[in-house]
Amino acid sequence: MPIPHERLHRRVFLAAGIYNIAWGCYAALDPQWLFRFADLPPQNHPQIFMTLGMVLGLYGVLYLAIAHRPSEGFLIAAVGLAGKVLGPLGWLWLYLTGQWPLATGIILLTNDLIWWIPFALYLRDSWPRWRADAVGAASRA
Repeated sequence: MPIPHERLHRRVFLAAGIYNIAWGCYAALDPQWLFRFADLPPQNHPQIFMTLGMVLGLYGVLYLAIAHRPSEGFLIAAVGLAGKVLGPLGWLWLYLTGQWPLATGIILLTNDLIWWIPFALYLRDSWPRWRADAVGAASRA
């Protein structure tokens, strides 16, 4: 069963997948970029930022799976959107406590905020399909 606006959702998750994989690779290759950009001292343990890049790159692979089969990606997209909301909350705490400067907020714009509306629209459109599949699976059990 197709979901509403399936073509749009395919494009969004294809873009999100490519973006996340590219961002993850760049973070692994140059884990100090954000610190240079925000005029912060270099990290003592750049492996932490490299690991963040790996995780975001793996999310990209999952987003490509949604692009391939939009009717089956509700749960992955819900987890992705949760991360895109929780990440900025964590950044806000770092900013408000003076641990990170405002310039570090660049990662919120490109990694989180621009995806809130398209992910939320996808979740709205795919919810009925996911719910029907979940109810059907429960009744067969």
